[in-house]
Amino acid sequence: MIGLPHRQRLPDTAMDLKPLVTLLAIVNPLAIVPFFIHYTQGFSDAQRRNTVWVSSVSAFVVIAVSAMLGLQILAFFGITLASFQVGGGMLLMTSALNMLNAQPAEAKPSSHELQDGAEKAAMGASIAVVPLTIPLLTGPATISTVVIYADKAKSFLQLGTLVGYGVVVALATALCFSLAQPIARILGKTGINVMTRLMGLILAALAVEVMSDGLTKLFPALGVR
Repeated sequence: MIGLPHRQRLPDTAMDLKPLVTLLAIVNPLAIVPFFIHYTQGFSDAQRRNTVWVSSVSAFVVIAVSAMLGLQILAFFGITLASFQVGGGMLLMTSALNMLNAQPAEAKPSSHELQDGAEKAAMGASIAVVPLTIPLLTGPATISTVVIYADKAKSFLQLGTLVGYGVVVALATALCFSLAQPIARILGKTGINVMTRLMGLILAALAVEVMSDGLTKLFPALGVR
């Protein structure tokens, strides 16, 4: 009985790991390893290390900005969070279906767009930001997920925890990209496909929960039991 009040206060001061699991499932840097290898072909070790660093930091920046300013942007455009939750949940479900088919969560460029991306890189555009970070790592599904969980944050500590999860995602990205060659050799295409499908299954369940929450807010009668 003594520990009960403390356990009741916990949700107000700390955020559970669900946002982190969701973000890792969507970003899924393991699935982006083949793209990283493709885009960094012919790079020196120093150039590859710089690409890893810029991609990781850029992924964190996207998540942090979405967490800190996402709700204000929605308010500016007059979009309710409930509508955003339903739309974001649909994006998550689409991402999950892609992953269950062993495809990365976010939409990927076609072969023609890959050629265009290489030409842009030759003209000086940074592939570490586009397309590796946006949209390969952090696309619409990632941004909507962060905004939805930012609204659930009940304190500055919880919001800071969400931003901290962005650091974890950035570190996971840096680790996977730094070990891209060994990972590709050890897991192979089959191993990466299996990991992608498992993360897709988790993401599908989370997508249903997000959409259910949004629909209940839009249509309160749905929550009556």
